[in-house]
Parts: sequence; C-alpha cells; structure tokens
Amino acid sequence: MTPSLRSSLARHGLLLPLLRQTVIAAAVESIELSSEEQQQALREWCGRHGLRSAEALQAHLAIHALSEADAAWQAELPLRIEKHCEIHFSHRAEQRFLARKGELDQVVYSLLRVEDPALARELYLRIAEGETDFAALAAIFALGPERSTRGVVGPLPLLQAHPRLAQALRTSRPGQLLPPLNIEQWWLVVRLEQLHPASFDDAMRQRMARELFDAWVEEDVAQQLSGRATP
Repeated sequence: MTPSLRSSLARHGLLLPLLRQTVIAAAVESIELSSEEQQQALREWCGRHGLRSAEALQAHLAIHALSEADAAWQAELPLRIEKHCEIHFSHRAEQRFLARKGELDQVVYSLLRVEDPALARELYLRIAEGETDFAALAAIFALGPERSTRGVVGPLPLLQAHPRLAQALRTSRPGQLLPPLNIEQWWLVVRLEQLHPASFDDAMRQRMARELFDAWVEEDVAQQLSGRATP
C-alpha cells in the first residue's frame, strides 16, 4: 500500500476497517468448510440480501462489482471466524468468562428516582404497605427515563448501574424493596425483580472466544499501525 493510498484511506475512515478485515482474512483463510457448509452459508447470505433467484444474485454481484468467489467469501466468513475461534481461543474462554462474570450478570429492577428525600420515604412506605403498586407511582413521580417504562429497568448488565446501586441489587433477593438510597442528587426507591447470573454454557463459551479473537485482531492492527508509523 502506497503512502498516498494509506493517507487517503485514513482520511476517509477506511484504513482501520481495511486493516481489520485483512487481519481477519489472513487468520481464517486456511479454515476448511465442507461443501454442505459452503452451500448453506451461501443460501443464508442470499437470504439476508433478499436474493431469491440466480438472476437476482447475478444482478447483485454486478451492482457491487463482486465475483462469485467474492460472494462465497462473504457468505463463509462468519462460519470461518466461528471455527477459527473454536480452534484457537475456546481453551481460554472460561478464564475470560470468570474474569468478566461480574459484568455479564443481568438484572431487572423497578426504579423510582426523586430529588426530595421525604417524598422518597413516603413512596417507599406506600409501596411497602401495599397501598399502591410501584408501576403506578413511577409513572407519576419518577423524574428519570424510567417514568416512561413504569419504573422497569432492564434486563441489562448489572455493572451498568451506578456502583452503589449495583452493590445494593447484588445483595438483594428478587421481590425485595430497598429503603430509599441516596446517590448524588437523587433519592432512589428500588425493588429487585430478577437477577440472572451469567453461566458458562456453549453460547457463552462462543461469545468469550469471539471476544478473545476480536481483542487479538485489534492488537495486531495496532502493531501494524505502530510499525508503519515508525521511521
């Protein structure tokens, strides 16, 4: 790649994507697929692009300046990556999962935030005593975006919540209503609805292996950029 081409690609935001795809292609090009896997991959690729006939496929190739080999490569790439991850990264997937488990746990909770501590206490007592339900009060009194969802937040990763709120939720049991919690300028009334601890099943193993692969790709790209930048 000439310096002028590299500069032009960088200016238009295309250099990094190109380097990433080049690294990925080099990593997975030796992965072997059966003829059945190749045919299935092409059928799925055509389906995603709405190509329901041989004529539609040929028109698509012409419009995008693709050869049939190019189309086959695009179709097979996801499966090639999946197989590469299985071969080279799945043995480290559980280690990554254990390191990230706290970020992967999912939670659903009801939230009602107000600025007045006395109001927060009143609303907490009304819910605790069964005078009214959480959703009705959230729709009226909540000052955050949870007002539009009648107080329901999630499912989302537990660690997306404020650290103090995340800790309170982690130590709660489903259905437990927490006393008003002060975080910054807000007073929160919170009830844990569901806690879904992440588990290391096949889907999680594949996800962690893919994360490891993506991290390896980014490291390789960074090294290439650093090497090019060095006189």
